[in-house]
Amino acid sequence: MGRLIKYLFFLVVLAGIALVAYAYVGPFLGADFSPPQEEVRQPVILNAD
Repeated sequence: MGRLIKYLFFLVVLAGIALVAYAYVGPFLGADFSPPQEEVRQPVILNAD
């Protein structure tokens, strides 16, 4: 049972390292992580009473 937990922990750590590496290398591979930019205008009604 301990060996299974050790392997699962190792897999989680390896997946975390792979995710961080992809975040850094992804833009060089064509992945675009920037959010779409658009202007949003909404009227605001203030109750001053």
